[in-house]
Amino acid sequence: MSEGLKAIPKTYDLLKWLLPIISKFPKDKRYTLGQRLENKVLDILELLLQANYSKVKDDLLKKANLDLEVLRHLVRLCYDLQFINLKRYEFCSQQINEIGKLVGGWIKSLDRLETRQQSAR
Repeated sequence: MSEGLKAIPKTYDLLKWLLPIISKFPKDKRYTLGQRLENKVLDILELLLQANYSKVKDDLLKKANLDLEVLRHLVRLCYDLQFINLKRYEFCSQQINEIGKLVGGWIKSLDRLETRQQSAR
């Protein structure tokens, strides 16, 4: 299974894990920070799915990579505000890092493919 195909279920699983946690945020933060967190993971999942079915994947994957960086900071803020404990913060950070490595590998594999195609011309 390619990096891209591994990143999609990992992102889906992260979203599935996060949703019940977000629902326990303080009410005033659930609809601001919690919604941003949820939307960011949904955006990443959507970008990865689009990249998987698109011929031009590079821009979609770079956007997903940027969104992962934003997600890292949102999760850190949740930890700093004590909406999630250390164990959940570490688990979530680890999942985000794994997804980031998979997306980075996907981007590199596209770059290698493009380089091979150019040298074959």
